[in-house]
Amino acid sequence: MSVINKAEVIKQFQISEKDNGSAEVQIALLSARIAHLTEHLRSHAKDFHSRRGLIMMTNRRRKLLNYLKNNALDKYNEIILKLNLRR
Repeated sequence: MSVINKAEVIKQFQISEKDNGSAEVQIALLSARIAHLTEHLRSHAKDFHSRRGLIMMTNRRRKLLNYLKNNALDKYNEIILKLNLRR
């Protein structure tokens, strides 16, 4: 994934037509950014500033997943399967 198409990710994971900020959409966008940044760090191993951003993004995604797990377990399981996450 060389470029993140934000509108496409939002369209794929949105609940309703006007939804662009639900937990599912935020998790999907963070997952796309994490995948993009992981590829960057494979070729630029000493980019520690980007590594810190990656760690912050993974922590934010983990917190959102915990929120979804506590409040809507069926949506949590669905997004885990869609995004192919290991939790």
